[in-house]
Amino acid sequence: MNIRPRRNRKSEAIRQMVQETRLHQSNLMYPLFLLESPNKTAEVHSMPGIYRLGIEKMLKEIEECMKLGIKSFDIFPVVEEHHKDKTATKSYQNDFFYQAALKRVKQEFPEACIMTDVAMDPYSSDGHDGLVDANGNILNDETLEILGKMGVSQAEMGVDIIGPSDMMDGRVGYIREALDLSGFSNVSIMSYTAKYASAFYGPFRDALDSAPKSGDKKTYQMNPANSQEALIEADLDTEEGADFLMVKPALSYLDIIKQLKDNYDLPIAAYNVSGEYAMVCAAAEKGWLDKDAIMKEVLLSIKRAGADIILTYYAKEWAKQQ
Repeated sequence: MNIRPRRNRKSEAIRQMVQETRLHQSNLMYPLFLLESPNKTAEVHSMPGIYRLGIEKMLKEIEECMKLGIKSFDIFPVVEEHHKDKTATKSYQNDFFYQAALKRVKQEFPEACIMTDVAMDPYSSDGHDGLVDANGNILNDETLEILGKMGVSQAEMGVDIIGPSDMMDGRVGYIREALDLSGFSNVSIMSYTAKYASAFYGPFRDALDSAPKSGDKKTYQMNPANSQEALIEADLDTEEGADFLMVKPALSYLDIIKQLKDNYDLPIAAYNVSGEYAMVCAAAEKGWLDKDAIMKEVLLSIKRAGADIILTYYAKEWAKQQ
């Protein structure tokens, strides 16, 4: 035999030399959950090892991660029910605890990349990403004004990247214009371009207590059966001024990650979501899987599919092993 592929697998040194996909801390973004109480810590029961943190605890967590080489963070607010209303008023108030915390993070860690989420659901008494009318319909155009205010408020706190996760039509363009008109043309937008109506979001909604009070999100999040639709969304987001395109979830949508990578010049992000994390943890607790080995394989598979950036709850754990 003239061709023996195994010759390139015969030692660790050769395997590393010809390795096609490499993962680095700089590829990872760590999602964090912010509590209003400054010194409080609360574990997310459906996500072992993941905690909701008050700002004092979060600053320490960010410092630890920075020392490990993790420099990018996506911070989500845990909003108590008494703050919520139908129009998500707190989402764009600069004196709200979330905005105050974002400002402090950027003051203490100016070199960190901080991303924020733009959607109504954490602040909405209806639990939906958009305004809900009396008949239960999600109002697209009326929601955009709120999203624009939210994005500007977060930009005023010094964040680096705005992440519209709401899946309203036209939201990237609306937010881009609002940011530019407010003097924040340097603030980036990482659009949740192909965000699917997935069953993998359950633990995240537990963490934020943001599940819809009625109905579901299928009129605005994408049908898991569709792939070509992702190209439509990516075309629109690119034209409207997105700086990054995201696929969410990651593992069940590796083909979508590759599809966007093959068709667009923008950096591609993928969100390795809460349910994907939780099912590995659950199997590992039963002794059915090797968590560390699965973690590495999962992250490599997402990177191999074409993701330049991976939002993952494994970020700190993976960095510790490097």
